[in-house]
Amino acid sequence: MPRATGNSMAKKQAPSQPFNIVIVGQAGRLQYEAVLFAASLRHCSPGFNGRLFVAVPRPGPAWSGDPSIRTGDVLEALELLGAELLPFETRAFGTSYPHGNKIEALAALPAGEPFVFFDTDTLITGDLMSVPFDFARPGASLRREGTWPQPTLYGPGHTGIWKSLYDRFGLDFESSLDTDQPEGYWQRYLYFNAGWFFHACPRVFGQRFLDYALSIRDDPPGELIGQSLDPWLDQVALPLVIHSLGGGRDALPPGFLDGPVSCHYRHFPLLYARESDHVVDVLEAVAAPNKIKKVLKGHEPIKRMVFQGRGQKVRALFDRANLPRHEKAIRNRIKSEGFWMR
Repeated sequence: MPRATGNSMAKKQAPSQPFNIVIVGQAGRLQYEAVLFAASLRHCSPGFNGRLFVAVPRPGPAWSGDPSIRTGDVLEALELLGAELLPFETRAFGTSYPHGNKIEALAALPAGEPFVFFDTDTLITGDLMSVPFDFARPGASLRREGTWPQPTLYGPGHTGIWKSLYDRFGLDFESSLDTDQPEGYWQRYLYFNAGWFFHACPRVFGQRFLDYALSIRDDPPGELIGQSLDPWLDQVALPLVIHSLGGGRDALPPGFLDGPVSCHYRHFPLLYARESDHVVDVLEAVAAPNKIKKVLKGHEPIKRMVFQGRGQKVRALFDRANLPRHEKAIRNRIKSEGFWMR
């Protein structure tokens, strides 16, 4: 996917106030991705002067096992990298919908302090302090495909489905539309990837996110019959939250996040297949120090992709200037060669 450039603009603008970062960490894959995120932040944005929180769900009845981070060398690496573990309670989601962690974790953050949430499978690849966040106008990632909704033959179309949700929460639907896009085309409607989002207060944002998500999950409008909410619930509720708080698709100028400053890679085979040389260089550089490398070797996809060269074999399968339009085609090619890991 082509990357926007915005370095010259980045040098002229700066965030108006300090902010915190939060990612989610728990036992398994996410704890290793949290180490990589923290290492990339310190490597590429050494001037970041906020707090980095790794939000960790507490064990409880919502989980089928213990989700907390208990691996000693992972905990040591996170401490070395200046990350603060932030335990939080899971009451609404848990094992049944782990994407809900990003919603419930916000209640544990310091109230009234601006925050940026990142999915843990993200690398910071540039100076985060150059990003001109306006925390009074929340925004989220526009690096997405038209994954939701999928209108049925006899059901309502995009307009009917989305309008039912705006009506549910008393929001103005018309002002959310991109009228440059045609009726019924998914980009006409406010839709984000939940890989990053920001706002002035995590408690305000998080409570509204939770309220909207639970309302949609537990009592969906009739127009949503036939629409899957797993795993899309967070991305269905997110645009409603952002719109209700005065944000939108233009809340952050292009050319920063999902560009030179951050990369939401999602899976290591996808990173090697489609991301820039700079992103690959950052990944391999931050994973290289012995104290970090010995920790990351505990995760098989990182071990094989980064340290044993499988990632470079995936990279050789694709021309970054001429990638397939849809991610599914990229995945299928990697799988057909036997290189897929997650």
